[in-house]
Amino acid sequence: MNRDKSNALYEKAKNYIPGGVNSPVRAFGSVDKAPIFVDRADGAYIYDIDGNKYLDYISSWGPLIFGHNDPEMIETFKSSLEKGITYGVPSYIEVDMAQEIVKAYPACEMVRMVNSGTEATMSAIRTARGYTRKDKLIKFEGCYHGHSDCLLVKSGSGTLTFNAPTSLGVPEDVIKDTIVCTFNDIESVKSAINQNKDQIAAIIIEGVPGNMGVVPPCPDFLKQLRKLTKDEGILLILDEVITGFRIAYGGVSEVYGIEPDMVCFGKIIGGGLPVGAYGGKREIMQVVSPLGGVYQAGTLSGNPLAMHMGLKTLQRLRENPSIYSDLEAKAIKLEQGFKKNLSDLGLNYTITRVKSMISFFFAEGEIANYQDVQKSDTDKYGEFFRFMLNKGILLPPAQFEGLFVNTAITDEELEYTIMCHKEALRAIHNI
Repeated sequence: MNRDKSNALYEKAKNYIPGGVNSPVRAFGSVDKAPIFVDRADGAYIYDIDGNKYLDYISSWGPLIFGHNDPEMIETFKSSLEKGITYGVPSYIEVDMAQEIVKAYPACEMVRMVNSGTEATMSAIRTARGYTRKDKLIKFEGCYHGHSDCLLVKSGSGTLTFNAPTSLGVPEDVIKDTIVCTFNDIESVKSAINQNKDQIAAIIIEGVPGNMGVVPPCPDFLKQLRKLTKDEGILLILDEVITGFRIAYGGVSEVYGIEPDMVCFGKIIGGGLPVGAYGGKREIMQVVSPLGGVYQAGTLSGNPLAMHMGLKTLQRLRENPSIYSDLEAKAIKLEQGFKKNLSDLGLNYTITRVKSMISFFFAEGEIANYQDVQKSDTDKYGEFFRFMLNKGILLPPAQFEGLFVNTAITDEELEYTIMCHKEALRAIHNI
């Protein structure tokens, strides 16, 4: 597959953009020498500037649940654009959007719109600290909550891929109040709480981590965590930036039957445009300015284009609940096909799946936490990625990211993916 134009543009991009990309994972650094550069996208496919066509399992890292260039979404965008791009004062669509989120999430009695998932988690933590008048925070190894300073401690996403669990430029004083526990290990949380009694404002968690690959929570882990936080008077912040409206209309809260104190959103709620939101119980959210003393603001927060696109997405999902069962059926088909391939070839790599999110780990045994994930053979994943790319299948360009199916992907395309998966394994292992 010829990618000369993409390769040349990458060299040019590196002169003007750090690393040639605007988000580290897009550099394909752990899987290939250079990324592809996109010309256009439609349905289940992305087309690069060399004219190559790729079946897309990234879906813009989750937001494009209806695939690319969906006619209803394009029409929504156009009709919103005709009314103006941004106003700088409130618009009716912000209220409609907030109401839609509140209806879907019992934990959210009030919600504030922001511009990214990072802003959402950063603002939620500030709000939790302001509400509780406490400073300490618990997070989990491998859970990624954006790139705000206090959360760049043993994170997932690109920091895991490049073996940099912390970031340069983050002062030690900023992270001194961040305590890191082991995902799926309630005893590690109890120990951390006992060592910091009455000092912890909140625990923030990806209920289903998606940035160290898809790691399912163990049975009752989230319910145990919810009970523990209630007993100890600690706020539970559920980061649903990836999972919100993706694994179910009510996300992790619905699937696992827990009601946190605060929830963070992003990705799907913008319908493909930059967006974020955080919400929670009314008593907590009323400490946010202008009602209270916790300051948070944004020039483009609640911008009408993102609100119209997000609201249209959420309405379609609410009105057509079979979308979720259809998406899960696609993921199950991949999971079963991948597992059969492994069995046929005598390989024991691990497949994980939660609803429509799925990961393929080049590691054996259970994947339950950050330590398990680190057993993965990233070199083999790189070989696998390159083989699949040359077959016209675009997978996440890092071992530690999940696949996202969308409604545009057909059974025939799933079958092609499964066939290529088997061919890739044969090639990698000389079988």
